[in-house]
Amino acid sequence: LRKPGYSKDSKSQQPQILIGLLVSIEGFPVAYQIFEGNKFEGHTLIPVISAFKRKYGIQQFTVVADAAMMSLENMLALRSAGLQYVVGARTAKLSRKVIEDISERLHQQDGATLRIQTEDYGDLICDYSAKRFAKDQREMNKQIKKAEGLLKNPAAIKRTKFIKAVNENTYILNTELVEKTKLLLGIKGYYTNLGPDVSNDMIVEQYHNLWHVEQAFRIAKSDLQMRPIYHFKEKMIKVHILICFMALA
Repeated sequence: LRKPGYSKDSKSQQPQILIGLLVSIEGFPVAYQIFEGNKFEGHTLIPVISAFKRKYGIQQFTVVADAAMMSLENMLALRSAGLQYVVGARTAKLSRKVIEDISERLHQQDGATLRIQTEDYGDLICDYSAKRFAKDQREMNKQIKKAEGLLKNPAAIKRTKFIKAVNENTYILNTELVEKTKLLLGIKGYYTNLGPDVSNDMIVEQYHNLWHVEQAFRIAKSDLQMRPIYHFKEKMIKVHILICFMALA
């Protein structure tokens, strides 16, 4: 199980294991599965869910996950496994025309939602939040200020969001990206294959419950000190995780 792999803590030289954790809508841990440390996390989703469904005889199951877990390949795999999903969308990767249409239809109205059918990902649900707008705007202004500061000192130029390279030694402010980002302020997108009988507001609400997952992992890592694990044998590692899972429950 102990293998070096992708590490979000930049510890790729250290051995690790991968854990797939399922929690209920309230954040209560219901199942987990352990994988080798070098396994790509995108390939762990279906095995964990399939095992859970088989064990408890569950017929209908909706996966709620953030954009980082989802590729087109994963969504197609969920569909072929007969699963419903609500997944965060990377709206910044949409075409300028689609973004303009979304921005115009939501009209900066707090709580407004819309639904667009897509060819590959299912329906795209978008919602607008005034609170999110303020947060996004602060973040954008901070990044623009950083970019403008770097442009005044070309020797210190490094890769940052709103700087565009014209050639090897010339950089400019990426005004096109700034305008595109402004259109998306306050807007969040979600892909789903749930039909129109499930309201847009319900889909948005379910996605917002993802903080329970983050909270469960934070508790396991910090309060319960699940890591570092001072075991080398597979059996001992599995017992350690089991104890931590029970403590989390």
